[in-house]
Amino acid sequence: MTKPRMSYLALVTGAALAMAVAGCSRDDPGTAVDSRSTDMPPPAADPVPAGPVALAEVSEATPDYMIGISYPESAERYPGVAAAMKAYADAARAELMEAVAGRRQLAGPGDPPPMYDLSLAFSELLVTPAVAAYAADGSTYTGGAHGMPLVARFVWLPQQQRMLTAERLVPTPAGWADIAGYIRGQLHEALPARVDATGLEAEDRQQLLRTGARMIDEGTAPEAGNFDQFEPLAGAGGRLSGLRFIFPPYQVAPYSEGVLQVDVPAPVLLPVVAPELRNLFEGGLGSDVPGAEAVTDPG
Repeated sequence: MTKPRMSYLALVTGAALAMAVAGCSRDDPGTAVDSRSTDMPPPAADPVPAGPVALAEVSEATPDYMIGISYPESAERYPGVAAAMKAYADAARAELMEAVAGRRQLAGPGDPPPMYDLSLAFSELLVTPAVAAYAADGSTYTGGAHGMPLVARFVWLPQQQRMLTAERLVPTPAGWADIAGYIRGQLHEALPARVDATGLEAEDRQQLLRTGARMIDEGTAPEAGNFDQFEPLAGAGGRLSGLRFIFPPYQVAPYSEGVLQVDVPAPVLLPVVAPELRNLFEGGLGSDVPGAEAVTDPG
């Protein structure tokens, strides 16, 4: 399933990381290795910007549009992450300005068009010596009944100097089939309670259940692109207890359901995670990660 996204941001959510850090979204398919193999070449580092990447907050208000973009100070410690964040924000702003320009051309005299806006907040999720994770959440309005949600996650591995993408996390289709099955089961289990909360009559309830089940099955097809938004869950000894997979509106539920999430524990992930990444998780190979306790932004 191809998830609905903004036309310009579709190039950024999945590919901005590659654009920002020069090709980190997908490993060479000619060198793919079964995730269950223990004979794995060492991971290659991603090229990162030569110098610091400045992340300046944006606050603009005009008669036509409003823009608010904010960043956590800690992100500038990691130029690869900072570049990816800036690329995502720049893409969102570019799409808004394109819509504003088009609206101006269509607006009739004396017919003030509705205010367009972009609100985007980047926040720190987890920072340890082994993992630096950040979230982007917001929305943009360029006409219509409601705004378009903006949802993205950025997970950087400082010790490996590369972005943790879905393709790198689980490099085999069989692995994604296992994870997809677990997530699909959790979403199906929660579906009746969400439908009951609507208070619909029996016939409408059954229709909504059928529609919801179909959206879940399509949105969790075992493809890496359906699981490219995830964030780490802090565990013991500097390890991760699992990953939280994030599903924007329309992917596995209607817009009215908002953003849905499913936590996948380390024991489910470990059999299918790429071997060089297993040490990040509780129960993975090796001893506790030294000095990997969570740290907070001193600023």
